[in-house]
Amino acid sequence: MAASVRDNKDRSRFELDVGQEIAFANYRLTASAVIITHTETPRALRGQGIASELVKGALELIRRDGRKVIAGCGFVVDYLDKHPENADLVA
Repeated sequence: MAASVRDNKDRSRFELDVGQEIAFANYRLTASAVIITHTETPRALRGQGIASELVKGALELIRRDGRKVIAGCGFVVDYLDKHPENADLVA
């Protein structure tokens, strides 16, 4: 995917542009962790791996910031289960 995930701090969400649409993952911050509370992919784009790209990019940003992640939504729980290489990020 050509676009990269960005942290929209004003809206407390990670975003990924896909054409004219935006996939996003809402989050809340704690002192040392990011709680991803909800992921959303536009309906017309579901089933194309976009949410996985979004979460992958979000985890890269969380890692870069030296934080941990707390999976607060089922998609992120499933993603982390399928990608044990990110286990070090789990709070």
